Amino acid sequence: GSIIDWISAVACSSGTSRGGATLIKAIAGLLPVQSGDIRIFGRGVGQCHHRVCYLAQRSEIDWRFPMDVHRLVMTGRYVHLGWLRHPRKIDEQIVMHTLDQLGIADLARRQIGELSGGQQQRALLARALVQQADLLLFDEPLNAVDVDTRHVFQLVLDQLRLEGKTIVIATHDHGRLDEQYDQVEYLHEGRQWRVNSSDGPDAHGHSHPTSSCRSCS
Repeated sequence: GSIIDWISAVACSSGTSRGGATLIKAIAGLLPVQSGDIRIFGRGVGQCHHRVCYLAQRSEIDWRFPMDVHRLVMTGRYVHLGWLRHPRKIDEQIVMHTLDQLGIADLARRQIGELSGGQQQRALLARALVQQADLLLFDEPLNAVDVDTRHVFQLVLDQLRLEGKTIVIATHDHGRLDEQYDQVEYLHEGRQWRVNSSDGPDAHGHSHPTSSCRSCS
């Protein structure tokens, strides 16, 4: 088993690119756990929805749905509002601040089907951020996105770490993982294969400075 410390950022991946994603979905309660047990903030999966958010892969979203960017991002606030309540002033402020933070405030009224791949990913990231969860689960957030979006994502990740959030990221991009995360967990055929930790030597005998960010790959 593995314990993910709170106040960290974690990325998870495997050679097939699906092992980490499967783990992410299990933590989010989207897939059943076949064996073992997952506890989140001391509770079972699904018992603290307002503290956990899941960012799906772009391919899992129907971008033809008639919705603008503002409305898409506002759905991230529904966990606090409920589906029948109208957004409050504070919800509008949080949404617009986040859109501005990610550099897509000018796209607020654009239909989601008109967005580029990088813009779509920023919109999904904004929807996750406005939930203001303590545990954020990101499934391949940097898959096929432009350099600018990668840079924005890294800035957001750094800010979340400063805020004491925990981020678990599924990724099959193994480049620089040991530099970017406190811990890298390598998965193989559904099992933990190897762990690199920033507070100790990795498989190559290299040590990494301690930070508030983890990764599983």
